[in-house]
Order: sequence, then structure tokens, then C-alpha cells
Amino acid sequence: MKATEELKKEHDGIELMLRVMSAISGKLAYGEALNTAHIDGILEFLSVFVDTCHHGKEEEFLFPALESAGVSREGGPIGVLLDEHEQGRKQVARLKQFVSAHQSGDPRAAVGIQDTIKAYVDLLSGHIAKENTVLFPMADARLDAKTDAALFEAFERLERERIGVGKHEAFHALLDELQDVYLK
Repeated sequence: MKATEELKKEHDGIELMLRVMSAISGKLAYGEALNTAHIDGILEFLSVFVDTCHHGKEEEFLFPALESAGVSREGGPIGVLLDEHEQGRKQVARLKQFVSAHQSGDPRAAVGIQDTIKAYVDLLSGHIAKENTVLFPMADARLDAKTDAALFEAFERLERERIGVGKHEAFHALLDELQDVYLK
């Protein structure tokens, strides 16, 4: 499998989570209570799967490989995507704050959760589209088979060392559960 194919598969899971988050935001708008276990799982998914795993693969391995192949960081797609990664981290931190406030009984926090989910979903949806339609085709065109194989192995090593064996599968099980609850 090509390194970019692995990242695209991860995008599929992230997009599913974004749809779940939007559904939860809609339920919250109608006064439904948040399922704490689901929210905790979502926040872990965003921090660990999206940021540490997926964005980690891009920032530590793919982006430097593309820079070595002549793609500029400043004024180019890499710089834009790095900025969006940082914006996403800030949105997740805000979401955690609003969830905590909501769980502490702050009635205003529900609106903050909804607004932050919308902002995050909008950000990540556009971000994924840029990577799938611009960055990944660029990588496939510029990186040779040896570099691609090294990237794929680096991705696998990152998952083993930082995420842990079986955690990727646990996140997919969470996605399946949340899809059954919120999207059916």
C-alpha cells in the first residue's frame, strides 16, 4: 500500500467522526444530554488518532519528504496545512473546555460545544479535501517507490511506538459504535 493510501483511509475514518460530531451537535441543540463515554471517546480520537497519529505522520515524515523533493513549506501547501493542523489543535482544546464546563453544569457551554464542533468540522472537511486532491497527488508524483516504502514503514512504526498495538483497531470499533448510535 502507498503511504498516501494509508492517509486517505485514515481520512475516511476522520470524516465519519466529523459526521458523528455534527449529529451530536444537532442532538445537543434540541436539548438532548451528552453521553459522557461517547464524548470522552471522541475527544480521545481527536487527540490521539487525528493529531498524534495522522497529523504526526504528515508532519514528521510526509511533509519533510515533500520538502526534500522540492515542495516549499512557506507560501506552499505544506505551510497552509501545518497552519490548519494548529488551528485544529486549538479547536479541540476549546471543545475540551466547553465539554468540561457543560459537565460541570454551565448552561452556556452547550452553545460553545455546538459552535466549536461546527468550526472544527468545517476546518477538517476543507483540510481533508486539500490533502486528498492536491497534496497526496503531488506526493504520488514526486516521491519515488523507495521513499514511499520508507514513509509507509515510518507510519507503521509511529503507530506501534506512540499509539500502541491495537489502538487503531479500537478507534475503528469506536467509530462503528458511534455510527450505529448517531448516524442510523
